[in-house]
This record gives sequence, C-alpha cells and structure tokens, in this order.
Amino acid sequence: MSDAFDPKPYAEMQAAALDLPLEPGYRASVAAHLAVAFRLAPLFLDFKLPDEAEPAPIYRVEDEA
Repeated sequence: MSDAFDPKPYAEMQAAALDLPLEPGYRASVAAHLAVAFRLAPLFLDFKLPDEAEPAPIYRVEDEA
C-alpha cells in the first residue's frame, strides 16, 4: 500500500461525506487545489509558535432580527 496522497479520490470522498455536489467540470480543479494544500500543510504544522502567542479572537455576526 502506498502512502502517497491522491487528491482525486479524496475530493470525491469529502464531497460525498459533506453531501456537497461536485460538478464534473470542477473535479480536476478541486483536486489540484487539494494537492497544493497538501504540500503546504507541513509548513504551517511545523511552524513553532512562542508560548506567548495568543489565538485570534472569534468574530460572529449577530442576526439583525
């Protein structure tokens, strides 16, 4: 079994899991973006933050009812 990331079946599985229609014309683009994200993810995961770093605040939009 190979550990290589194949974005095409991953895109299909995630779309199905999220009940998100994935149009045939967009499948190649979605897979290409997933491949880029997969290559970039280690840069973010390996970046060490200092202990003093604080998370960004969470902004929520309130209903104007």
